[in-house]
Amino acid sequence: MTTQQDSLRAVPGCPFDHDFLADPFAGYGRLRADGPVHRIALPDGSPAWLVLREADVRAGLADPRLSLDKAHSGGGYKGFSLPPALDANLLNMDGADHLRLRRLVAQGFTPRHVEKLRGPVQAEADRLADALAARIAAEGSADVVAGFSQPLPLAVIGDLFAVPDADRPAFSGWVATMLLPEDPRQIPEAVRQIHGYFVDLVAERRRTPGDDLLSELIAARDEGDRLSENELVSLAFLILLAGSENAQHLISGGLLTLLRHPAQLAELRADFSLMPETVEELLRHVNANQTAIRRFATEPIELGGTTIPRGDTVMLSLASAHRDPARYTAPDTFDIHRADKGHLALGQGLHYCLGAPLARMEIDVALSTLLRRFPNLALAVPAEELAWRTTFRTHALGALKVRG
Repeated sequence: MTTQQDSLRAVPGCPFDHDFLADPFAGYGRLRADGPVHRIALPDGSPAWLVLREADVRAGLADPRLSLDKAHSGGGYKGFSLPPALDANLLNMDGADHLRLRRLVAQGFTPRHVEKLRGPVQAEADRLADALAARIAAEGSADVVAGFSQPLPLAVIGDLFAVPDADRPAFSGWVATMLLPEDPRQIPEAVRQIHGYFVDLVAERRRTPGDDLLSELIAARDEGDRLSENELVSLAFLILLAGSENAQHLISGGLLTLLRHPAQLAELRADFSLMPETVEELLRHVNANQTAIRRFATEPIELGGTTIPRGDTVMLSLASAHRDPARYTAPDTFDIHRADKGHLALGQGLHYCLGAPLARMEIDVALSTLLRRFPNLALAVPAEELAWRTTFRTHALGALKVRG
């Protein structure tokens, strides 16, 4: 297995070395066995508390004393260098501001939109599956990541915002550069392009509203209040980032997991009504996000028997929580019939993912399409040669070559 990692230097107290990142689930298991909470250094050298047990991670996600607002960082954390218009989103605020924004967003992010998108999602999945089949026929194999799991979520976001067809190639190129640049120095320019595009798109939707999510967000009111321009643009950016990257990883990682469990794969092929519970188990078992977004203690708080001082950074480990034997029976085992379907992949409490219904539908459609379209699908390379993109935050496939 090969990995693409953060630029790790010898940071004392940082557990995320090469061996850890080669098998992060095992690494978190070793840390969890040593204790529920660890004082660590992150790869950039900044100190943090790493919380590992499922019960503590679940409690931390829902505790209002752990804030997403960078203003509460005692270490001066500033986050990524985003333009101010992209920073006014749900992942950077708490309390009244968060509730206000969430109420407004919920008015546009309705189940009606999810169902309205099912047809276009299926049509795009069919189109991409046909292209994948043509490449396999011509070359003997094809990369599911590049040819299916990466472009499908981007097409869904394009439909969600009604991005004109003529704009989609450039739009997809900027997103691809932002998420997987050939050179990290390309990221600021890609973000600038996406920012400028959303500014223009919001202005266009104000002039000519349509039947799309952005138009509904512009029209949304809460006791006479509206979303500001910065809030609209930053929400569009957040939906783009979360909706494209996370779904991509779940589709490719989910397919690999099914291919490596042929008995359960055969059972699923025989009865696609099992797909919803399969999706829930995949969200637990192969969720690419290793930790939740960093949080900051607004007052001293106890987690796992450890008192965390005010202003300190807290990292809640989803990867560790989802493999915690104190919560799950045989947690390292993939089981589509698992009785305990609870997981934290879509959040918990106030910050629960508003796009959860869309994510579930998209993964369901994607995997169902691949399994129906390719009855003989198999890995084209040995599992140990698969390329992974692994950092302390993410463990995801960089490519997934298949034959069928």
